[in-house]
Amino acid sequence: MTEYESMRDHWWWRPGWRVGRSFYTWHITFADQPAARRLVAAYAPVLDRLPQLDPVPLRWLHLTLQGIGFTDEVDRRDVDDIVSAARKRCADLEPFTVTLGPAHVDPETIQLPTRPLKPLAGLRSTIRAAIGDVRGPDNVPEPEAGFRAHVSLGYSNAAGPADPIAEALHSHEPHTAEIAVTSVSLIDLNRDHKSYEWTDVATVSIGHH
Repeated sequence: MTEYESMRDHWWWRPGWRVGRSFYTWHITFADQPAARRLVAAYAPVLDRLPQLDPVPLRWLHLTLQGIGFTDEVDRRDVDDIVSAARKRCADLEPFTVTLGPAHVDPETIQLPTRPLKPLAGLRSTIRAAIGDVRGPDNVPEPEAGFRAHVSLGYSNAAGPADPIAEALHSHEPHTAEIAVTSVSLIDLNRDHKSYEWTDVATVSIGHH
């Protein structure tokens, strides 16, 4: 059914992460998108049947673009300067539309592939350039190559076989959503509660001078 035989628990503590620690990162968020709401609802019956998955509520649905660093290691003035640089650079871009889905199984998640990649990669490069404006181009975290644009619909909360999840998805009608990307959000992200939750730091419009 799937190229993966088993699932891993997504909620292990990755290097640097611990309870109470949070991270500045740029995401595209979807809470105000009716099409995303419909997509989450369309897949809810599958996730409701699978206790080994933690569904992502609409308000926490996100596409990860580019991190800056842990909040206790980043000067807040740098953050403000990066936001200003991002506003200038993103003003020169055009809003674009992407397609989310249909959902598939990944070793730690149910994922919605997001395409086309080109405008998303272009937006990410713009954000990276804004970080470089402030910190210097050699001090932009995370590699530029290997970006996989996706939105996670649910996270695996236990190790176990992948087939039951793949079969549940396979027997469910596939769904997609068209999403207009008109802004990008800088967020203060934590994962203390086996969920990615955040407070908004800044929202940067795309294509508005």
